[in-house]
Amino acid sequence: MKYLTGEKLNFDWKIVTVTIVSTLLLMIDYYHKFTAHKYWDRVILYLIVPLIIIIIFFRENPKEYGFSFGDWKLGVAYTVLGCLLMAPVIYFLGSGDEAMKKYYERFLVGLPWTTFLDLIGWEFIFRGWILFAYARKFGHEALWLQAVPFAIAHISKPEIETLSTIFGGFAFGWVAWRTKSFVYPFLIHWFIGTFIIIVAAEVV
Repeated sequence: MKYLTGEKLNFDWKIVTVTIVSTLLLMIDYYHKFTAHKYWDRVILYLIVPLIIIIIFFRENPKEYGFSFGDWKLGVAYTVLGCLLMAPVIYFLGSGDEAMKKYYERFLVGLPWTTFLDLIGWEFIFRGWILFAYARKFGHEALWLQAVPFAIAHISKPEIETLSTIFGGFAFGWVAWRTKSFVYPFLIHWFIGTFIIIVAAEVV
C-alpha cells in the first residue's frame, strides 16, 4: 500500500504519450475508415503515426523502438522455427473450426500483400513502439503489458483465436525483445495470418 500514500505523482511523459496515443489509435481504427482498404488505414495509424511521434516529438531514433533488423541471425532462426511450429497448429484449427473458416475465408483475395500491409503496422505498434517504450520503465514486465491491448484488440475475432492471443502476444514480444526488432514477430505473424486464410478458404 506504500504506493497509495499520497505521494506526488511523477509521470514519464513518453510512457503516457505511448499509452494514450496507442489506445486512441486502436479505437479510431475500430470506429473509422479513412481509405478504400482497412489495411492502408493500419499502415497509417500503427506505423506512420508512431514513427512521426518518435522522430518529431520524442526526437529519438526509431531503432530504439525495434525499427531495425536487430540480431538478424537470431531473428531468422526464430522466424523459421516459429513458422514451422505454427503451421500444423493453424492447419488443425483452420480446417476444423467453422468459426475460423467463416471469419477468414473472405480475405483470400489479395494475399499475401493484404496481410503484409495489415500486419506490419499492427506488429510495430505492439512489438515496437509499446514494447520498447514500456521496457525502459518496466523491464521484462513489458512483455506482458504489451500483450494485454494486443489480446483485447482481437475481441470480435473467433473465440479460440482470441483466447490464445495473450500468450501469442507474449511470444511475439519475447521474439522482439530477444532480437531487438519488431521485424521477426511481424514475419511470423504475417505467415500465420496468411496461412490461416489459405486454410480457411480450403486452398490447401
